[in-house]
This record gives sequence, C-alpha cells and structure tokens, in this order.
Amino acid sequence: MASVNKVILLGNLGKDPESKFLANGDAVCNISIATSESWKDKASGEKKEDTQWHNIVLFRRLAEIVVEYCKKGTQIYVEGKIKTRKYQKDGADHYMTEIHCDSMKIISSRKDEQSGGNSASAPVQSRPSSAPQNSGVAFADLTDDIPF
Repeated sequence: MASVNKVILLGNLGKDPESKFLANGDAVCNISIATSESWKDKASGEKKEDTQWHNIVLFRRLAEIVVEYCKKGTQIYVEGKIKTRKYQKDGADHYMTEIHCDSMKIISSRKDEQSGGNSASAPVQSRPSSAPQNSGVAFADLTDDIPF
C-alpha cells in the first residue's frame, strides 16, 4: 500500500531566520511560520481567529536563501514532509514535529508590504541529498531565475 507524506503551507515568518552549519558544511535553518484562519461565530456574530505555528527546517541552499531574503513577517509558501523527532530534556522524553522543507517560494517581504507592491518569485527546490555536494553551479546562475 502506498503512502504520502506531503505538507503545503502558506504563512508568515514569526521572527528573522538564523542559520547554522552542520559538521559537513551544510547550512540548516529553522523558521517558524504562522498560518491563520478566521470565521464569524454564527451564535454571537463575533469574529474568531485561530493561528497555528509550524516549525520548518530548511537545508543547504534553501536555508541560505531564506536567511538572505526573508525577515520577520515575510509571507512564504513551503512544501515538505512531516518529521517527528524525539529528544530528552531533564531526563524526560519530548517530541517535536517539524516540516522538512523540499521547496519554497517567497511570496512577499515586509519591504513589499510597506511599498504596496507584490513580489512573486519562482519556486526554489532543494537539491536531493543523493546529488553531489559540489555541483559547480554558481550562486549568480541561480539568481537569474529568482526575481527578487
């Protein structure tokens, strides 16, 4: 039986992204995205809103792009897989659910929102982990397709 593990989110960054580097030199970035839905309560007529926070992990070039071009408030579209990891804190087991991002698209930045413009960008996909780490593609070659 086949199974699918795919997540699609469109939301806003809750804080500026920060990256670090793994022992093998790959960049990794953790961001938090807020998604919200609102509705009108039928009984009271009051407007209700529910915001969910999602932990997103980006690797390699995607991590570098998010750190370079995104800030708190940037609207971003991500696709990825749900991963749950277990860790110990104070002797107790804890679990964290994250979205490991495979591709992303920057929809708008705070700068775009302040100027009233709307930035559309090409999707950026992560290189498969089986791909050679040094592909010979220069950053300048990648930016030609990214209109931001």
